Amino acid sequence: MDGASDSSFPVPHKKLSLDIKGHKTDIVICSYDDHFLVIATQIGSMGTILHARKEEGMLVQPTFNVSVVFGKRDEPMLVACARQLIEYISSSGSSKSLLLSLGLKDHSMEMLKGIVRAVTDNRLW
Repeated sequence: MDGASDSSFPVPHKKLSLDIKGHKTDIVICSYDDHFLVIATQIGSMGTILHARKEEGMLVQPTFNVSVVFGKRDEPMLVACARQLIEYISSSGSSKSLLLSLGLKDHSMEMLKGIVRAVTDNRLW
């Protein structure tokens, strides 16, 4: 796994390039004041964009809202990936929302678990 940071970029971020299930996968993680941006691509472009956030409420158990901003709306595994990431983010104490871009050749559960693992291993929260 190749992780790099560039302190001259105005937003804290990490860039990685790794092999997940035989596919070269590039990941960029950025931490803005109010949200995290995660881009994971195997196709060299943005792909499906999802927005995930924790719903604030009086309930003991938090709820999470995940929506497709644009792209594939019929891919439940992409939504599940965003949900897992926002749950990790909020369980660490951060209230930031997540903007997630997934440009993947393979939408299998194993692939998305690999993406979640790579992002959480290199988290900025």
